[in-house]
Amino acid sequence: MPTLDMPYLTAELPGVGGTIREHLEDFRVDEIPLYPAGGAGTHVYVTIRKRGIPTPEAVRRIAKYMGVRPDQIGFAGLKDARAVATQRLSIEHADPDKLSRYRDSQIEVLAVDRHSNKIRTGHLAGNRFSIRIRGAGADRAEQACAILDVLRRRGVPNWFGPQRFGRRGETAELGRALVLDDLDEFLAVYLGRPIEDDPPDCRRAREAFDAGDLDAAMDAWPRHYGAPRRALAAYRRARRVGPAIAAIDKRMRRLYVSAFQSEIFNDVLRRRIQTVDHVLEGDMAQKTDTGGIFTVEDAAAEQPRADAFEISPTGPIVGYRGGLAGGEAGRIEHEAIAARGVAREDFRRVGRLKARGSRRPLRFAIRGCELTDGCDDDGEFLLLEFTAPSGCYATVVLREIMKAQ
Repeated sequence: MPTLDMPYLTAELPGVGGTIREHLEDFRVDEIPLYPAGGAGTHVYVTIRKRGIPTPEAVRRIAKYMGVRPDQIGFAGLKDARAVATQRLSIEHADPDKLSRYRDSQIEVLAVDRHSNKIRTGHLAGNRFSIRIRGAGADRAEQACAILDVLRRRGVPNWFGPQRFGRRGETAELGRALVLDDLDEFLAVYLGRPIEDDPPDCRRAREAFDAGDLDAAMDAWPRHYGAPRRALAAYRRARRVGPAIAAIDKRMRRLYVSAFQSEIFNDVLRRRIQTVDHVLEGDMAQKTDTGGIFTVEDAAAEQPRADAFEISPTGPIVGYRGGLAGGEAGRIEHEAIAARGVAREDFRRVGRLKARGSRRPLRFAIRGCELTDGCDDDGEFLLLEFTAPSGCYATVVLREIMKAQ
């Protein structure tokens, strides 16, 4: 299945068109922390505002400034690179005064505090988005509101957005290779197999790797592509795949496996898109208030709770421990897994990357949603503001409204 095969829930309603991200300020996201900093403890919390760079790059810069490894810095989630984003990081035993003085052209320190624990992935209540849609025209607001009414009532399909799968769209493929322990295939995708959209220098490097000319490949890789250069250098020294894989940051390898899990989830959601707000017999449903998971034994009895958004059906983040649904829901899940030539037990091979498995709601609620029209020096725009739960993508709300992809 193509990664971007994501049907619309509101396909019968025309989109407003337009564009986003014409300017960095057009896309703003602010973390909503899961808990406040306690004011005491060994972990220093720093709230930053970053502009136009991904979270790992912001972490790398601050780690270098503070003299620590990047993996010693905790954060709750990745924030868009092409945006103005605020998020909180943590560093244990850091000098808060030194940290508060950090500045560069793309990172601003907003606040420094202390707490008793490291910030870890998922330590996040949600995100507040403020997004300008340009080129649609203020007269399209009524169309957008009709779509938002459906999304408020039925929920937003909880797709993993395109950014989950990388600029080249290969992260799920890399994850599948890790799950199957096919390290030769992993390295072939990671360092070779050029595509048309690759920058010319990267394409030359990939072509050289495919041709077996490792020296030419190393010469071609741009210096700022540190990760593939490190992997290639390790492979060139050892002439074995294992050291090359080990040279890739563990967090990145975990991300690749996660992307593969996300692709399977998206396939399940694709197969259930028109009933995303309905529970089936055997479904594993999630309670909205507590996050608890339970098996649906009587779908007719539980459906009023789904209509009230008290519960939602879930899909699998496949791992060696996570359970699958039963009945028709389970059949869909088993088919999505089998379509990729893997079994749940295969995820045990990457156990050190925490591929245990979990469940994810097939839909999510948008809160505090506001749509207004405005105008600035660059013309008219529609301003969409809303809050989404942690791990949910603003872009899937926008694609329903805009129908631009």
